[in-house]
Amino acid sequence: MIKELEEAYGFIFEKELIKEITHTGVLKFAKAGDTIMDIDDYIISVPLILEGAIKILREDDDSNELLLYFLEQGDTCALTLSCCLGQTRSEIRAIAEKDTSFLMVPISKVEEWTAKYKSWRNYVFESYQSRLTEMLETIDAIAFMNMDQRLLRYLHDKAKINQSEELQVTHQQIAYDLNTSRVVISRLLKKIEIEGKIFLHRNYILVQDL
Repeated sequence: MIKELEEAYGFIFEKELIKEITHTGVLKFAKAGDTIMDIDDYIISVPLILEGAIKILREDDDSNELLLYFLEQGDTCALTLSCCLGQTRSEIRAIAEKDTSFLMVPISKVEEWTAKYKSWRNYVFESYQSRLTEMLETIDAIAFMNMDQRLLRYLHDKAKINQSEELQVTHQQIAYDLNTSRVVISRLLKKIEIEGKIFLHRNYILVQDL
């Protein structure tokens, strides 16, 4: 575990903090599609992503989901951190985008390390900034982009996260993430294909110009 931790966070944290994380963190694994954290779950730990990717979603009062951002190797979830500090329940749903390994760090360590390690303090602040920027980009996309632009942005982000131009994703799954209908997604995918930006296959979508 320490090797994976050093590969993902060794350039961020000092050796003493790496050792503490190794001793206190609990190693977890999730298969693609697994729910790692759900809305209203009690927050007892914070994830540090070692390998893979996780998507973070919000849900409205009608149970419609909206994708906020992705987490990759070396990331943590700022919204989870804020819940820890406020000792509240989760306001997001975290789902493994692909097979993922991560460490769960007890919330008792979050404040302790913030005072003890400058690298951890900087990491937490930078995580807040990065996730805030990504959420603002999501808001801008909803407010100012057409659905076909949002869909193309989503496909490119997903291809980048998965490091593959071939996306194994259904039209219904895309519709859930973008909070729209499958019919709309299917129509727009065909339109984007005609424009030559993607190719639709039976079991996957091929994204061009990754």
